[in-house]
Amino acid sequence: MKKVELLSPAGNLEKLKIAISYGADAVYGGVSHFSLRIRSGKEFTYESFKEGIEYAHEKGKKVYCTINGFPFNSQIKLFKNHIEKMAALNPDAFIVSTPGVIKLCKEIAPHIDLHLSTQANVMNYLDAEVYYELGVKRIIVAREISLKDVKIIKEKLPDLELEVFVHGSMCFAYSGRCLISTLQSGRVPNRGSCANDCRFPYTLYAENPENGTLFKLEEVENEGTYIMNAKDLNLASHIKEILDCNCVDSLKIEGRTKSPYYAAITTKVYRQAIDDYYKGEFHPELYQKELNTTKHRGFTDAYLIQRPYEKGDTQKLDSSISQGSHQVTAEVTEDGLFFMTKDKMCAGDEVEIVSPTDNLKECENEIGKIYRNEDRWFIKFYKIETKDNKELNCVHSGNLNPIKLPCKLPAFSFFRRQIEVVA
Repeated sequence: MKKVELLSPAGNLEKLKIAISYGADAVYGGVSHFSLRIRSGKEFTYESFKEGIEYAHEKGKKVYCTINGFPFNSQIKLFKNHIEKMAALNPDAFIVSTPGVIKLCKEIAPHIDLHLSTQANVMNYLDAEVYYELGVKRIIVAREISLKDVKIIKEKLPDLELEVFVHGSMCFAYSGRCLISTLQSGRVPNRGSCANDCRFPYTLYAENPENGTLFKLEEVENEGTYIMNAKDLNLASHIKEILDCNCVDSLKIEGRTKSPYYAAITTKVYRQAIDDYYKGEFHPELYQKELNTTKHRGFTDAYLIQRPYEKGDTQKLDSSISQGSHQVTAEVTEDGLFFMTKDKMCAGDEVEIVSPTDNLKECENEIGKIYRNEDRWFIKFYKIETKDNKELNCVHSGNLNPIKLPCKLPAFSFFRRQIEVVA
């Protein structure tokens, strides 16, 4: 039986390695402003993206390259050059958004598979068929589509791969086709430089056009100020329903600009949910508990399972601040011998370990101890000592000194402490 693919975000080389370590079958990322995430695109150079592709291929994983921006006429020559450079790096597919770019890719790099971006907002089998005939191997369907419609597309086009978003930030606009940021700040969302204007608070006014009178609309406290601020997508509790339909080839996690911890936890949770499904198990309460440790704006299951008009909980009206139940305090280096601090850590501190594997070993020495308590692993520091043997009382966020561990841990493990329980 062919199992569904888990596709995770790779905003830079570190996050690419983290996603693969925590169970992704494939990752997606890109270089430069021709991606829809210009901030993450700047974190990759051609050289580091090439290194990431080679790293993934050595692990038997895939890398999909995002070339999903919407080019102006003046950029088409640059676009062609970019496609040539990215094709030379040998990614497993290009993610593109427009028929014109599809044509360019077929001319310049016919050996690279093409995946159609969700921004093409494919909602039905007629549109899907058009793109399939143009040479698209996979369609990332519109976020507004229903699972029923995904199934119909698969029935009509069984050889066309279908990918759905299951987790991450939701865009206020239809399939992300937004111009609010362009209007207010000149930053064009569909070319990768969205300023997230939908997350801002707004004051509403009503005007009488006959006499020019302007009225400020008084709002109920904590309602309506953040009128365009969408909650984050979370379909972990619906993985069984999605996979039971036998019409989805890939489950995609949004978040190339989010933290390394986010990349790790979301990948680990959805990896567990997928594996549990194929073992005939399912534990949604465990998945949700873990996902609540990440920073988020509140969760919604959005529109794949239920229709848009049936939903009344997709907006977070009181704040755009992301919150989670845990604070990340440190990240273990790739060699597994040290940690880099993310939040204040002091001698005597005891924090939970989150790791790509649960097969850790207990140990204890003058630095501290690693131990298991029920089904979780913890580390306690007797002293904070840098790689250069300097002893500190505490180490703070922003300190770039690697700090010694009592014993080796898996690369890209994280330390965290609980700060609050999120409903």
